[in-house]
Amino acid sequence: MPKRILSGVVVSSNTNKTIVVNVTRRIKHKLYKKIIRRSKKYHVHDEKNEFKTGDLVSIIESKPISKLKRWVVIPNEGLTKWYKCNQIFLLLIILEPEEYNA
Repeated sequence: MPKRILSGVVVSSNTNKTIVVNVTRRIKHKLYKKIIRRSKKYHVHDEKNEFKTGDLVSIIESKPISKLKRWVVIPNEGLTKWYKCNQIFLLLIILEPEEYNA
């Protein structure tokens, strides 16, 4: 089973080697058929403490690191090694940062 990949905004970076990422997704309500937003916060492992509050990051599932951390930040220089098997994901990750800079 492939590992899930999410993108979100860093909400907190106060702790050592850990950041909190808020991931917002849009879903359709089952009864009313209206598009609503759902948010969830994930504790993410950041080995080098390189991300600060407000940064846009991509995260990927991993084995449990601690009680709350089950996600790891995808490093910018290593994007191609994560997605060698699927070219569609590679294109999405390469194009995604350009959309947010515009």
